[in-house]
Amino acid sequence: MYLKNYKTIVIKVGSSLLIDTKKKVRRTWLEKFALDIKDLKNKKKNVIIVSSGAIALGCEKLKINKKSIKLDKSQAVASIGQIELMNLYKNIFNKYKINLSQILITLEDTEQRRRAINAKRTFENLFDLNYVPIVNENDSIATTEIKYGDNDRLASRVAQILGADCLILLSDVDGLYSSNPKINKNAKLINKINNIDTNIEKIATKSIGEHGTGGMTTKIEAAKICQNSGCNMVIANGLMNRPILNIDKTNKGTWFLPKVSKLHARKKWIISSISPKGDLIIDDGAVQALKKGKSLLATGIKKVNGQFIKGDHIRILDKNNKEYARGLSSFSSVEIKKIQGQHSNKIKDLLGYVSKSEVIHKDDMVEV
Repeated sequence: MYLKNYKTIVIKVGSSLLIDTKKKVRRTWLEKFALDIKDLKNKKKNVIIVSSGAIALGCEKLKINKKSIKLDKSQAVASIGQIELMNLYKNIFNKYKINLSQILITLEDTEQRRRAINAKRTFENLFDLNYVPIVNENDSIATTEIKYGDNDRLASRVAQILGADCLILLSDVDGLYSSNPKINKNAKLINKINNIDTNIEKIATKSIGEHGTGGMTTKIEAAKICQNSGCNMVIANGLMNRPILNIDKTNKGTWFLPKVSKLHARKKWIISSISPKGDLIIDDGAVQALKKGKSLLATGIKKVNGQFIKGDHIRILDKNNKEYARGLSSFSSVEIKKIQGQHSNKIKDLLGYVSKSEVIHKDDMVEV
């Protein structure tokens, strides 16, 4: 893998790279990282940095322990730390004449199509102005129920929305190993993964650092989004100086290769949803109809789980609760409960008004 082949590159920086074990900012590392970004910009690459560290820097500013703060207070700490984070980047990147902007994103910004498209346009305009966007989750207003909670998946969603060529997850580990290298000395680094199967998911043991909120599990989830989006992704150790140059020279890390996808951007967005609002359990007849490229009709629906409104992302499950597809609902959960199992010609009588005949139209559905 050579970064010269990529036009748009998203780089995720974990908290452990910015803050050392003594809770001090790693300024030398950040200066070397800025050199990496300068090199990419000189090669006419579009670069996005998804950076953690706001809460960690907020805690350092306030001299408090991150583990002792609750959600409501952590939101205030994030607000304080976000300024510290951007000042840190700005002071160092200014030396290399790298223009920076800030974008704070919530889960809902990427889950709603209109807002996702608006975000894409903003990124593209910043590229045209020769700016490097620094992205973080808007922790100061997001609640547990409507937040990513980790920047691995946020970075992959940004990569998907942008149609990026590559996502680099810089971490404090070399990549995904065949087993836990801290326990097993014979563990081997997996260099390339074409398909994420149950074995890969099993060895992705969750390991949370002092500052970080995600482990290998969230990185695997990010990789799934990238693979479905046609984006290359690598998990690599970023602790050394010039981490991007190191990846380009040594190719060390775990690369997840994208699937050959003929999906257009809208369907890539649907399949990459982080937070489906509900489930529809369907019968065997409906499954067979969907396999033939048909839309989902009310007659094949056996059960509705969750509460959702028209246009929400929902999952489609077979009778064994195995996920078959995802899509955008043409009805609310309340409406579907009234019409489930019924023929389409009865929908008007059951609801009292004229509506669509398809619960999920084939154009709004993607098989998983």
